[in-house]
Amino acid sequence: MFRTFFSVFLILLLLAGFLFGCFIKKTYCGELKNREGRTNFLILGIRGFETIDADLTDTIIFASLDKKNKAVFLSIPRDLWVPEIQAKINTAYHYGGFDLPKEVVGKILGQPVDYMVVINFESFGKIIDILDGVKVEVQRSFDDFKYPIAGKEEDLCDGDKEFKCRYEHLHFEAGLQRMDGQTALKYIRSRNAEGEEGTDFARLARQRQLLLALEERIFTPEVYLQPNKMYELLRVFQEYLTVDINKKEYGRLLLLLAKVNWKQMRVEALNGNLLVSPKNHYSKQWVLVPKSGNWQEVRDFVTKLLE
Repeated sequence: MFRTFFSVFLILLLLAGFLFGCFIKKTYCGELKNREGRTNFLILGIRGFETIDADLTDTIIFASLDKKNKAVFLSIPRDLWVPEIQAKINTAYHYGGFDLPKEVVGKILGQPVDYMVVINFESFGKIIDILDGVKVEVQRSFDDFKYPIAGKEEDLCDGDKEFKCRYEHLHFEAGLQRMDGQTALKYIRSRNAEGEEGTDFARLARQRQLLLALEERIFTPEVYLQPNKMYELLRVFQEYLTVDINKKEYGRLLLLLAKVNWKQMRVEALNGNLLVSPKNHYSKQWVLVPKSGNWQEVRDFVTKLLE
């Protein structure tokens, strides 16, 4: 089983440890929100570069932790169509800040969202460079001829009707390779690759790969035994994370994270078993909708997953 998004846990743990002064100072630590011992998080990854759609969420993860030391992570495709907002789910943060994504995801999954964490994707590039790169096994060679260049969104390209100057050609060869921060971000952001790698599901798989590679790299002695590198990582986490967790709750969060058996974490994704892409959707966009026509099948799946 993929230990997908373990690095997200690491980010939360380090952030909690950085601010858990309520224990050190022996002051009151607030209780985490929970229902029958379960606390749910929504983790969003925004694009990060300075464009008009910089706050669209390319990664959406529902994470659930309970006091029985269990953790569940569920990936939600960014192209999921939400009738209530007449838009894809990746626009919820753009239109409604922290409140709308929590409300939308809560209704779709049938589970309340207690806290939200927004991670700027630019941080992953900086983290990878601090780590002197990561090794990633590219499963299939692919080309993306329309990878957008930041800042070129409205360039007229000297009259070129195809606006080729707005895009960069990406090529990734199959096999194990070491990626720096910029290359890794392009690898997980690519949306217009030819063939199967151009799908939302393939992009989610590449994101999982990168996070797993980050985890493996961070937990090597040349990293976690180097105070300077750990300090730099903490600085990046603090700069590129936005949360709605009260500072008084960080100590309790640290305790919860520390007790979870991460080797047995459950990782799943909403995929083709539950979702389908209509050939002619009324939005005229490529979207994903529930196969059953409503969210009940998805909710039942999540309920069983948490049990």
